[in-house]
Amino acid sequence: MTLLQYLKFDDLSVFIGLFVVIFTLLIGQYSFGYMNKRKGLVRYYLYIILTMVASLGVVFSNNLILFIVFWGFLGLLLYLLISFGQKKSTSYTAKKSFIIIGGTDAFMILGIALLWQLSGTMQMDRMNIFFDTKKAIFAYLCLAAGVFAKAGAMPFHTWVPDTAEDAPTPVTAFLPASLDKLLGIYFLARMSLHIFHMNIAMNTFLMAVGSITIVAAVMMALIQHDLKRLLGYHAVSQVGYMILGIGTGNPIGIAGGLFHMLNHAIYKSCLFLSGGAVEKKSGTTDLDKLGGLAKVMPIIFMTFLIAALAISGVPPFNGFASKWMVYQGIIELGSRGGYFWIVWLVAAMFGSALTLASFMKLIHAVFLGQPSQDIAPTIQEPGSEETDINMWMPSATLAFLCVLFGVFAYRVPLKNFIFPSLPYEVKILGIWDSGMATLLIVIGLFFGLLIYLLGSQFKSRTTDVFIGGEDIEKHPDMRLSGTDFYNSIQKMGGLEKIYRMADKKAFDIYEVGTKMTFGFNSMLRYIHNGVLSTYLSWCLLGMIILFLILLR
Repeated sequence: MTLLQYLKFDDLSVFIGLFVVIFTLLIGQYSFGYMNKRKGLVRYYLYIILTMVASLGVVFSNNLILFIVFWGFLGLLLYLLISFGQKKSTSYTAKKSFIIIGGTDAFMILGIALLWQLSGTMQMDRMNIFFDTKKAIFAYLCLAAGVFAKAGAMPFHTWVPDTAEDAPTPVTAFLPASLDKLLGIYFLARMSLHIFHMNIAMNTFLMAVGSITIVAAVMMALIQHDLKRLLGYHAVSQVGYMILGIGTGNPIGIAGGLFHMLNHAIYKSCLFLSGGAVEKKSGTTDLDKLGGLAKVMPIIFMTFLIAALAISGVPPFNGFASKWMVYQGIIELGSRGGYFWIVWLVAAMFGSALTLASFMKLIHAVFLGQPSQDIAPTIQEPGSEETDINMWMPSATLAFLCVLFGVFAYRVPLKNFIFPSLPYEVKILGIWDSGMATLLIVIGLFFGLLIYLLGSQFKSRTTDVFIGGEDIEKHPDMRLSGTDFYNSIQKMGGLEKIYRMADKKAFDIYEVGTKMTFGFNSMLRYIHNGVLSTYLSWCLLGMIILFLILLR
């Protein structure tokens, strides 16, 4: 077998590989500004390069053994890159991420072994598996566990918000926000389109996981008070749309899921990079301590605003185009009969509404609200520059792609990247015309600006900012930071109990697994107490159990 037989260069892999390189270059440039003066930078950039090489290895591998080697190596590199964080909890987060991803990688190895038993080969392009045996179903679920952990879908998602909060911003924008989503959803698509023949049950499973991930993660994002942790939960929520789109099993839905994978990597990286610039400028990501940064960081404000509108599904940005296709894929399910498609559609649209709500809170708290006393001296000092060009240029590039891939969705990304990567023709449904919609939006903005300019010609009275009649400068305690937006949601009915359980990490698979492991260890320590009579009792009980089994 020649070396080329171990590799696969098709439209799907080349498309993913191209954007792996693009994101690596953008993150590399951003790191020159953000990571400046930190120790061990040679090692850091070496890890970035190795991550790109391993990612390309995953994308172009046709042999599952070669694939899992590169896939596992990425888990180690994630651990090493997170370790560059400067918070006290960084080592815990790095260990948690490594254990969750490493544990699910073990399931992937088991799934690959089952695939070899079922097909007799390790070459992905030679596999043709039907769900006619329990072994095939179990193999798919094992592989899906690794995909969900890498992409950050529930229930293996908890490492993503922790990494977003503790790891250096370039690392978060590079891996959980972009590469891990690209690679995880890429392999899910490879599994579902080329290795397995999907059926209704397995498609329903994917759509259920996607819908739960969308709603649960965005509900957690609503109540976060840390900028990067809030973005981390949104990174989890958006994975749900990708899984939901692929789970529809029809061409338009699958194309929408893949398109959303690309769009998410673009706007989520833009959000993290813009958030990193805010952190670099103000020295904090606590929403209660931020505010008023739009005046001193206009470029970052614009890039953040564009990416926020894109992730919220506001036209004419790229996030709307891909979500629109996912919606069409779900609606297409209705032609087959049944009512579950209504549940998936409601979950997807409800998630978009809550995403927009949480970003209204975020933009107000960071850019439009009154600056807190903690950062006011920093942002108001004379000669205060926006940020290093190496930091705003990658954000501006990604914001431009949000606009380009939205306005020219069908002519650029779909025609050149998404549609060629699918094994069948995709027919666009509905009446959405991105060009006409953009033109109408521009006309509306023009008339809005005209009305504003006409109104500014009349004399108006200026006064200091006040809330409830109190002057903000004289009474800074009257300042509204935006962090209390939607706090009432935590007190609503059954949600209060769910949020309390979430605070206690009842839904954190790592914490639950840790408690169960230590509990089992405690039981073993209690049993092995050094008392001879106790040992003899356990031996006798074990012999009785063995006799019962052997005599059946």
